[in-house]
Amino acid sequence: MLNTILTAILFFSAASIVALVLVQKGKGADAGAGFGSGASGTVFGARGARTALSRATAILAAVFMITCLALTYLGTRKSAEPQSVLDTLKSAPASTEEPAGTPAPAVPDSDKR
Repeated sequence: MLNTILTAILFFSAASIVALVLVQKGKGADAGAGFGSGASGTVFGARGARTALSRATAILAAVFMITCLALTYLGTRKSAEPQSVLDTLKSAPASTEEPAGTPAPAVPDSDKR
C-alpha cells in the first residue's frame, strides 16, 4: 500500500518537474522572440515567473528525491516470511529419542544364548 502511494507521488512529481522545466526560459535563449518581442515574459511579471517557477521546480525536485530514497529503502528492507504451523514443524530439529508410544524392537531368539 505504501509502495503504491509513494510510486504515485513519484510519478506526479516527475511529470510536474518535466512540465515546469519546459515552461521556463533558458538562461541564454530569448524565448520571447518566438512569441513576439518579449510578450511571454509579461505573463508573470519581470521577475515573478523565474522565481515562482524555479522555486516550484526546486520543491518538486526535493519531493522527487525523498520519494526515490523512501522507495529504495522500502525495496531493500527484508520482510519476514509468513510462517505457518507446518513450517515450524518442518524446521524443528529432529530428536533422536523415540516417542513414548513406540514399542522397542523385538530381540531375535538367536541372540538370547
